[in-house]
Amino acid sequence: MQRDQLADFLRRRREAIRPAEVGIADGPRRRTAGLRREEVAMLAGMSVDYVVRLEQGRSSQPSTQLLGALARALRLSDDERDHLFHLAGHRPPPAAGVARLARAGLMRLLDLLGDTPAMVLSDLGEVLAQNRAAVLLAGDHTGFSGDRRYVVYRWFTDPAARAVCPPEEQEHRARQLVADLRAAAGRRSGDPAFAGLVDRLRAASGDFRRLWAEHEVAVRRVDRKTMLHPRVGRLLMDCETLVTPDQGQQLVVLTPADAEARERLELLRVIGIEEFVTGATGGIER
Repeated sequence: MQRDQLADFLRRRREAIRPAEVGIADGPRRRTAGLRREEVAMLAGMSVDYVVRLEQGRSSQPSTQLLGALARALRLSDDERDHLFHLAGHRPPPAAGVARLARAGLMRLLDLLGDTPAMVLSDLGEVLAQNRAAVLLAGDHTGFSGDRRYVVYRWFTDPAARAVCPPEEQEHRARQLVADLRAAAGRRSGDPAFAGLVDRLRAASGDFRRLWAEHEVAVRRVDRKTMLHPRVGRLLMDCETLVTPDQGQQLVVLTPADAEARERLELLRVIGIEEFVTGATGGIER
């Protein structure tokens, strides 16, 4: 671990980011050139004290999970992310690995989309990043581990994952997930991680075995689906999927398909803001 170089790199990357790039207002009283340490800590989900110790070269070796959070918070490019891992004494995540970090460019798009729900997924359906609007709409899907990281695995093994979809649409949704996974099979020929995921799904779910045997192949691009939200009810949403050139990651953008969904999405945004403000003052129980 190269503590001094790591400290210098983190400090310079923090100072190079404009607050607006990560959705933070740049007020007239602001004196810091880039982000404040407490802002980096908030974005990365760690303590301010640890960020300070990292920048002063006094920290213990950070974990790969923590480095991933810092890379996302600082909007590092793939090369910068790999450099960060090397300085911390870790091997960078493989370029074609399953559990990768969302690309810096896609992270910037998440910020620019603002109140439009959007998320970044791997080609196997692991949610790598979400903006706040997507968390309000669908919940936080970035904290799962093991096979539960994958949307398709949760769909076929956890009834709660299907509760967001009306019963009459669940078969169609299941077919979409399996067909999309089939499309990934050609790109990941010989990948033991992919083969292991499929084997475990076949062992866990009869529905998955049935649909997998039908060998339907389709990459999701444009779709319309109904989402059942516990706070605001049914929302009819248009889903647009943009795929990176190597097809390794996807940017999924959700927009309301009618006036009713638009109003309910706006209500959800207001509810989220009110809870955040009230919770910050200690007036709401968690």
